[in-house]
Amino acid sequence: MSASKRKIGYLFQDLYLFPHLHVFSNIAFSLKIKKKKHEEIKSRVEILLQILRIENLIYRYPKELSGGEKQRVALARALALAPEVLLLDEPLSSLDLQSSKYLRGELKQLQKKLGITAIYVTHNLSEAGEIADRIVVIEKGRIEQIGKVEEIFFFPENNNVSEFIGAPNILNCNSFQILEKGIAEVDCEGLSIIVPDEGKKIEKIAIFPRDIYISETKTPGPNVNRFEGIINNIRLNNDIIRLSVKTGKNNLLVELPYHIYKRMKLKRGDKVFLIFKLRKIKCF
Repeated sequence: MSASKRKIGYLFQDLYLFPHLHVFSNIAFSLKIKKKKHEEIKSRVEILLQILRIENLIYRYPKELSGGEKQRVALARALALAPEVLLLDEPLSSLDLQSSKYLRGELKQLQKKLGITAIYVTHNLSEAGEIADRIVVIEKGRIEQIGKVEEIFFFPENNNVSEFIGAPNILNCNSFQILEKGIAEVDCEGLSIIVPDEGKKIEKIAIFPRDIYISETKTPGPNVNRFEGIINNIRLNNDIIRLSVKTGKNNLLVELPYHIYKRMKLKRGDKVFLIFKLRKIKCF
């Protein structure tokens, strides 16, 4: 089957809006190529303008649009021929953090609303976690693992997958109790940890090495998710230092930039203090 008959929409990483065409004509381009009737084109474009809430941009040119507006126009153009599959190639990589996070939510809602199969390519784990129903981890053209978000996160099948998602510390929970709405306490091999709660029994928790604060001295503040430990291994990983810290029965990975590590002058056998950031703890 030729590419033109595959019913696949494609949202480019660099968008490639036609600079000499206004928004209406950009969206209508593929419909005109297919020689659709004028009324059909007008109706389809107006529907997409409404769905993506860009009716007010109809006669603006790409140079007059913000990054988020260009993204919506490009998405409308990709959807113009009502494809069965939508391919998105790192579509939010050029946007600032706030715009990217907002549009992730919109993309997810739009995909559900249209009932369309979408394949979203990204190197950003946060994007994948927020958008995906299933994740495929690919390393050098080889599929390493396919699964739901929690399966990839809590049950990585090999080191490649674990390293890709950031080598999270995964702790088994021996007990679980709800403290108040939205907050629970779990015991993980002797560590009493306060975690976010959604009303379900928690069997495992995970926290990224980068989300554990480490200090040479005990810091002031409430004694919540604060633990003592001993450094038993130090490893350089590019410009990041990974420390293995023995805390109770657990060996926890902690990451910090090399220049901070040098300033702290940490070494094996040192006693350190750890703080888990509550909002960064993921529960299974």
